[in-house]
Amino acid sequence: MRVVHLFVMDTEAQPTPWGLEPLIDVGELATYLGIPVSTIYDWRTRGLGPPAYRFGKHLKFAVSDVRIWVEQQRDGAQASPFDGR
Repeated sequence: MRVVHLFVMDTEAQPTPWGLEPLIDVGELATYLGIPVSTIYDWRTRGLGPPAYRFGKHLKFAVSDVRIWVEQQRDGAQASPFDGR
């Protein structure tokens, strides 16, 4: 599995071949955050975590959505539009 560096990745400078924003999968997100994949799925069932796209049985996360969500997790941050509060 490759290591994902979300804050280093510049979506403007490194577009996909079709000009779309990069997407990462559940395993890449879990690796980046340093948490188990099961935690990502738990957050999903509880309405927490970054929003995802579903392609059949596969979940993909837009790098920009993950960046926003991570920034909102700072102590003292306002409630996230993604966390259902």
